[in-house]
Amino acid sequence: MKRNKSTIETVETCIFCSIANGQDKQTEVIKKNNELVCFRDICPAAPHHYLVIPRQHIHSCLSLHRGDISLVERMVEMGKAVLLEQGITDMTDIRLGFHQPPYISVNHLHLHVLAPTSQISLFMQYKFIPGTNFFVSEDHLRKRLKYSLKSLLGSCM
Repeated sequence: MKRNKSTIETVETCIFCSIANGQDKQTEVIKKNNELVCFRDICPAAPHHYLVIPRQHIHSCLSLHRGDISLVERMVEMGKAVLLEQGITDMTDIRLGFHQPPYISVNHLHLHVLAPTSQISLFMQYKFIPGTNFFVSEDHLRKRLKYSLKSLLGSCM
């Protein structure tokens, strides 16, 4: 990734970068590996509401391309693993997805992992409706990346 001055400043001020690098002592990391970090959302919309982020600073799901499909899949795998570790066994009552600009509160790619879907707060449901401008399911994002014109044409655009 080519880093310019604005990217460096963003990384230095990004709360999710601080969490990923272990610099935020208030956030409890639930699961991590060399590439990803998972922690609880500070404003949970469901009894289990976690965020999975890449350690690398990526602005949003709109910054992704076809080559990032496997990253999305690994984020999903970690999110599901955390749910299982937290005692969630009904994988039909979960919701996984991304907010897209301008509906993101932190400019760092993050997968929302919510369970049970049937218990998402009434006041927060609108933020997590798949197929809206607010929220893109992980499955829809993977399909969008696979068939996007940007991905197919590469650097020609």
